[in-house]
Amino acid sequence: MLLWRTKMSSLRRLTSCLRLLRSSKSAAHHKPVRWTNMLYTGVAGVTGVAGVAGVASGLLCAVPFRQVDNLSQDSLIKRAASLVTDSSSTFLSQTTLALIEAITEYSKAVHTLIALQKRYLDSLGKLTAAEEDTIWQVIIRQRAEVNDRRDECKRFHESWFSAVKLCEMASEAAYTSGAEHASITVKTNVQVAQTQVEEVQKLSVDADKKLTEAKVMEVQRMAQHAASSQSDEEDIPEAYLRED
Repeated sequence: MLLWRTKMSSLRRLTSCLRLLRSSKSAAHHKPVRWTNMLYTGVAGVTGVAGVAGVASGLLCAVPFRQVDNLSQDSLIKRAASLVTDSSSTFLSQTTLALIEAITEYSKAVHTLIALQKRYLDSLGKLTAAEEDTIWQVIIRQRAEVNDRRDECKRFHESWFSAVKLCEMASEAAYTSGAEHASITVKTNVQVAQTQVEEVQKLSVDADKKLTEAKVMEVQRMAQHAASSQSDEEDIPEAYLRED
């Protein structure tokens, strides 16, 4: 019986709240209602009652009660714009770090491949068939790693480019919303990220250039080795080649 009375009392309080809301909308010239005090008064009586608490929760979400610090709409928009610039800057920072690391690892992989190829070319004619096969297996695996690192660079570069575009849009939105400081900050972050990426990209460009030179040298050395081997066979006396 006591529980029933509590529920009925809570429902009556919520009904009063709804009536006050309707009357305030139709009488705009009256003094604004203090939504916060009224809502918390209505909700206090329904604590512990599951069904009525759900109605009260929905009412709290639906009513546009006044902010505690009385911020204007312009101030709220500026705050939202600042949040957008902060999150986009975080996205940019993370993708920049990932791209820099990917380019650095790609450059290391390329230089390792170049060193392996040079070692192989320097050993031409000095290796057994088994040793030559072992070195070639290592070179093939390193070439596969270079390709994987290159694909990783492309993937992270796409994410980084999207982050840059997102920051540029966030900066423009912040500026038009009046959040000039947030707009300038995210613009500065974009400039710093672009500078860092440009610097590290010089490593990959240099690595690609050296890899191209190594390939050209490999072709030349292999051709020279083949020609030398053929010449050595021609110099062998016919008596040694003739079968008894």
